[in-house]
Amino acid sequence: MPTASPASRESAHGLATQGLAPRGSVHWNQVAAELVQEAIRRGEGQLADMGPFVAVTSPHTGRSPKDKFLVAEPSSEQDVDWGAVNQKLTEAQFEVILADVRAYLDGLDDLFVQDLYCGADPAYRLSCRYVTPNAWHASFVRNMFIRPETAELAAFAPNFTILHAPEFQGDPAKHGIRTSTFVVLNLAKRMILIGGTRYAGELKKAMFTVMNYLLPKQGVLSMHCSANIGPKGDTALFFGLSGTGKTTLSADPERGLIGDDEHGWSDTGVFNFEGGCYAKVINLSPENEPDIYRTTQMFGTILENVELDPLTHKVRFESQAITENTRASYPLPYIANHVPSGRGGHPRNVVFLTADAFGVLPPIAKLSRDQAMYYFLSGYTAKVAGTERGVTEPQATFSACFGAVFLVWHPTKYAEMLGALLDAHKDANVWLVNTGWSGGPYGVGSRMKIGYTRAMVRAALDGSLDKAPIKTDPVFGLAVPQGIAGVPAEVLDARATWKDAAAYDAQATKLAGMFRDNIKKFGTAVSEKILAAGPKG
Repeated sequence: MPTASPASRESAHGLATQGLAPRGSVHWNQVAAELVQEAIRRGEGQLADMGPFVAVTSPHTGRSPKDKFLVAEPSSEQDVDWGAVNQKLTEAQFEVILADVRAYLDGLDDLFVQDLYCGADPAYRLSCRYVTPNAWHASFVRNMFIRPETAELAAFAPNFTILHAPEFQGDPAKHGIRTSTFVVLNLAKRMILIGGTRYAGELKKAMFTVMNYLLPKQGVLSMHCSANIGPKGDTALFFGLSGTGKTTLSADPERGLIGDDEHGWSDTGVFNFEGGCYAKVINLSPENEPDIYRTTQMFGTILENVELDPLTHKVRFESQAITENTRASYPLPYIANHVPSGRGGHPRNVVFLTADAFGVLPPIAKLSRDQAMYYFLSGYTAKVAGTERGVTEPQATFSACFGAVFLVWHPTKYAEMLGALLDAHKDANVWLVNTGWSGGPYGVGSRMKIGYTRAMVRAALDGSLDKAPIKTDPVFGLAVPQGIAGVPAEVLDARATWKDAAAYDAQATKLAGMFRDNIKKFGTAVSEKILAAGPKG
């Protein structure tokens, strides 16, 4: 007979709800200390200096977006933007893979169950049940989502289920998938199946995809952004792709952190989906990111794919021995000035972050409403040479709404919702902030100093730039504020930082053309007014 954790933490709605009948032990809603003990006992990883748990997820050290599928079923099929991001799986194929995953999980010696909430606003919250064979993955999702009070667990009734089988290898011929790895979402059955990958980010991002479908149906904009709130109650949003500084800039000791990655914007304001943070930690330092660094010295934090010094067990944050995509998962309260409610009012400032490796975008610019729509749909950043095989010069990346791989509806739906919210809250400022290169492209110029970026962002958020003099960028048509305290005047003029002005002009013209080519993929869904707000060069 299966054994269980203390009955007070076991839901009356047992695993039969998930169609499971496990033969082994079921560990219900264990806390971090228990889960880490189990993970160490089971050889799932090791402890780093100061107590964080370290797991290695090779060969998958990042998400597998090409292995994500949505089940084509009547209730949602007409809503989904089918294609490379949202690949179809039939209902019959889903039933086959579901039966195999259930049989696999039922046959294991141990299962770890975590009952958690996704969504800090009770009006839009999902009750999620994660079932996994690994204690460290259970600890990860416990960090990342909102933890119910112990008294709530006995009556916890899940309305979304995630069955996690990281060592189970799918069969493309039998299951209709691409490889042995799969992330399959069935929106009608409210189920997610994940297999063939140990990378923990799949467990969180799959739920984000779900929220990206369900919330717009309820009139709520789902957003890939971080959020914080100032001492005067002013909420700010930070959109950006990986490596642009979204987590770093939102963890500001002068402002309360609402969340670092996924939020909704409803009629009443902003709310976090999660109860934790998932920070990229490559080259992390206590000088540049003190709040995040402190979390990596705490028990309960999960470190993914970092290298440890074999003698001291200290983390080598500079190491890319396993991957450049090293990560830390920690509960939101590990950030001292977090916002316990996970909620804030309507944003006063919206910041789009880009790491422009071409080195031509201004370090900060104020956007008009139409420019905001243009740059939101563009979702631009750039990969640098050397991060991927064959990349020898900066490579533009356009990810609609700063999160195309997580969208379910067509990107223009999310853009239209953002536009409507900006129209309803006309006092909200929108900013484009370049955290990338200055003085030349990657390999010639240098990365914008984090101190300068922080000074620019703080000036934008505290209202210092509301009446600042403006200089219009001739290529991109952007309004660039002048005279920012703590930022040298020459830094604010991207062209002036280059030794060769003609080389800047050529590079800027090249990037402007990339923007125009990218926006064409939306066809007539983008109005002429928004198209006219794009680069001029």
